[in-house]
Amino acid sequence: MDFAAYSNLAMVTAWLLYLVAMAVFGVEWAMARRLPASTETAKAPAEQSAVLVGAGATGAQATEPPAGTTGGAASRNVRTSVEAAPAPAPERSDRWGRLAMALTAIAWLSNTLGAVFRGIAAQRFPWGNMYEFTITTIAFIVLAYLVLAQRFRMRWLGLPVTLLATIGLGLAVEVFYVAVADLVPALHSVWFVVHIVAASIAGALFNLGSLLSILYLLRRRADERGTTRGWLAQLPGQQTLDLWAYRTTAIGFPLWTFAVAAGAVWAQYAWGRFWGWDPKETFSLVTWVIVAAYLHARLTAGWKGSRAAILSIIVLVSFWFNFIGVNLIFAGLHSYAGI
Repeated sequence: MDFAAYSNLAMVTAWLLYLVAMAVFGVEWAMARRLPASTETAKAPAEQSAVLVGAGATGAQATEPPAGTTGGAASRNVRTSVEAAPAPAPERSDRWGRLAMALTAIAWLSNTLGAVFRGIAAQRFPWGNMYEFTITTIAFIVLAYLVLAQRFRMRWLGLPVTLLATIGLGLAVEVFYVAVADLVPALHSVWFVVHIVAASIAGALFNLGSLLSILYLLRRRADERGTTRGWLAQLPGQQTLDLWAYRTTAIGFPLWTFAVAAGAVWAQYAWGRFWGWDPKETFSLVTWVIVAAYLHARLTAGWKGSRAAILSIIVLVSFWFNFIGVNLIFAGLHSYAGI
């Protein structure tokens, strides 16, 4: 067996492990279906947790301006609210959750080894086509989740993350796969590495932010209907979900900005111009504008909650369309990134 075959085996293994982990996370959530309802207002101080929403909020309580008011800087966009702490997971549910986390970590290791073996087989960085970019981006998404789960106890994000990983690797293995090949001349540049790494990490953060926004909408709807029980009761409150959606997107934005700028430098190196409105360049800029609009709306117009969550989900759609749809629908200088 050569390294290309090892890579293929590792990717199929990772795909199956992500699928099993997703199923186990589903069992964990199902086991929690009998948890009591949770409310946004805690009845006892021992059940309360202060949630600081905004960039740089770290300390004691601060006051929140009324909804819709305008703040001039991130430091003034701070609010404090009291939320009910997430319901503790039942013992059986917790065991399933720990198993799912272990499976996810093993799947990520297999995913990463598959990408490394692919690079060894090709004797280059494994980012020369859509298949390779997909498997790398999925690895970054899952790595970011594992760090958040370990550092901030965000295991509850496991089901949507493994669902996304299963779909992404499934498409990579079954649809986007191409045999190992040499790079086209335009890719022979140090900017190839810089641009792709920045875009992959930023994309991973955008994906996590959008998934958090989806969970926020689910939690908000349940709270409004008074049906916050089961696995929904294990999620943090609305404001915490909204906070993390904002934070992950805000961290990803400068990386995406750098990726677009690095891509322009790379274009000058490869094609003799910084910008040519190639479809991939155009939709990368569209994604940048949507993310900038999301952050601007939150920081200056006081957007939060459902409106911000919907805009965050649009970021996800734009990223994946730029990542996959542009390659499949449009022809351009980036056509080497297609199937």
